[in-house]
Amino acid sequence: MPETTANGISIHYEDHGDKNAPPMLLIMGFGAQLTLWPDELVDELVGHGFRVIRYDNRDIGLSHKFDGVKAPGLIKMTLLGKLGITPKVPYTLSDMADDGAGLLEALEIPRAHIVGGSMGGMIAQHVAAKHADKTMSLTSIFSTTGHPKLPAAKPEALKALVTRPKSIDEEALVEHGMFLSRTIGSPGYPADADRLRERVTASVRRSVYPEGPTRHLSAIVADGDRREMIKNITAPTLVLHGEADPLVPVEGGHDTAAHIPGAKIKTFPGWGHDLPEELIKPIAAEMAEHAKAAQG
Repeated sequence: MPETTANGISIHYEDHGDKNAPPMLLIMGFGAQLTLWPDELVDELVGHGFRVIRYDNRDIGLSHKFDGVKAPGLIKMTLLGKLGITPKVPYTLSDMADDGAGLLEALEIPRAHIVGGSMGGMIAQHVAAKHADKTMSLTSIFSTTGHPKLPAAKPEALKALVTRPKSIDEEALVEHGMFLSRTIGSPGYPADADRLRERVTASVRRSVYPEGPTRHLSAIVADGDRREMIKNITAPTLVLHGEADPLVPVEGGHDTAAHIPGAKIKTFPGWGHDLPEELIKPIAAEMAEHAKAAQG
């Protein structure tokens, strides 16, 4: 897999499709490697005529690790947030947005369609707001504004997300990954057990780094409410969200669309917080139609 230096750190990425096609940058979410963007989705987008780039965020997968850098605990960050104090964290979502923008620069790509899922959607919002000159369009997938009064994640979904595996034994890691996927996944499109195990096992064998998600979480909590920031986004914006998302309820998608000027939203019944095989084609079609319309 290619590696480059972006924003002063090493970033691992994959580059698919015609190098002369309109570029689309995929930014994945909390504790997730680039492989959580399904190959089938990448292939669909390439088939729609895009150059598709997916990459490992800092502190996960094969990108740079911030070993030994401590993040404040969740309870401390929550208490400071309620007091209106921004906690000091190892890095911010804005820093992670600079990673994405830096990757585009390293690949000599002036502008791209920016797509983010979950935490990646939050990062993508920062890219569109901070690096407007690099943003052809924005697609925010099962993400949110950070507004504290929005409905919270279902307790079982949040617990599954932040609970660490019982051990770093491969079987324990795979079982934990499958449990997480089923807990936050789509009730309308349950994953095939064998296929899910295959994908989770491949992810575990690619990279295991339990410390990264702790720092990712601190960046999310410290980021707070993005509503005022995203009001300044000028790129054509599409919001995609599942109506059955247990981790980031669909209200987060509606709030995102409501605060980005001219944004459109498309929701799907039965869709949770994953990218099920049955929805790959319609999701890719929505993304492609939006991006092509933004190109004029």
